[in-house]
Amino acid sequence: MAKTKQKSVAAIKSKRLKHEQSHLHFAMTAKNYTIIGVGIAVIIVGYILMNANSVDGFMPTVVAPVLLVLGYCVVIPYGILFSDKSGEESVETSVEQIREETKKATGSVSSNVKAG
Repeated sequence: MAKTKQKSVAAIKSKRLKHEQSHLHFAMTAKNYTIIGVGIAVIIVGYILMNANSVDGFMPTVVAPVLLVLGYCVVIPYGILFSDKSGEESVETSVEQIREETKKATGSVSSNVKAG
């Protein structure tokens, strides 16, 4: 009986460790796609401004490269890595479920597990 409790506690702890180690969640939601769409629009505007025939103009030599760098290096990666705060609530509930399972398996009342 004690061995089965130890195995179940070890399984729960390994699940918890795997959950804590994977901190990058690439959950693509509608907000992510919207941000990526804005990034693509910024990139397209940058290329359109760069297409101007003026060699010494302000728009093709200054504004267009800035827009391209912002689109490629800031907006698109932000759209990929953006995580909605409502997703954090589901993480908290799963941590609470792990705590309850640990309490049931060990039979203890208190737990020293801290949420992320």
